[in-house]
Amino acid sequence: MSGIIGKKIGMTSVFGAEGKYIPCTVILAGPCVVTQLRTKENDGYEAVQLAFEDKKDKHTPNAMKGHFKKTNTTPKRKVVEFREFPEQPALGSEVKVDLFVEGEYVNVVGTSKGKGFQGVVRRHHFSGVGGQTHGQHNRLRAPGSLGASSDPSRVLKGMRAAGHMGASRIKIQNLEVLKVVPEQNLLIIKGSVPGHNGSFVIVEK
Repeated sequence: MSGIIGKKIGMTSVFGAEGKYIPCTVILAGPCVVTQLRTKENDGYEAVQLAFEDKKDKHTPNAMKGHFKKTNTTPKRKVVEFREFPEQPALGSEVKVDLFVEGEYVNVVGTSKGKGFQGVVRRHHFSGVGGQTHGQHNRLRAPGSLGASSDPSRVLKGMRAAGHMGASRIKIQNLEVLKVVPEQNLLIIKGSVPGHNGSFVIVEK
């Protein structure tokens, strides 16, 4: 589906028409440059490749420099492909935030904040209480028994345990577009979106 690449600026709040307090996220959406058009004849599928935010030449591989040079644009940091654009844009043209209208619903894809190594209480919402009797005194946040008896004599895959938390790709669906500010390329979306301030997000129609 069609969409745009953006950057999460932060959260704020607005008051709706009925005076209701609405938390929202501000996203710097585009402008994105069309750097490649995928076709069924050449690639086996149809898609539009968009690029966002300038990048220094010294930090760009030569292969990518040549790729961006074909469309007479500067190197970009983020490159994403979108399928099913309603009208296929021209190569080298810009896709701006006016792609969206107020009141429509969008999906937002981002990378969640990394939390590092976390235990089962925070990572999987275990109660962390355990038995308070029979000598139990210092294992209040432990996961408890992980396996069965002699069969299968191992911990099964997928068992909820302590480990790395966050820093994963997450899609939030059906978020309402509260306001579009084309002069500043801003998109104000109801609710929160994954990622820290300054992280890249993908907004899909």
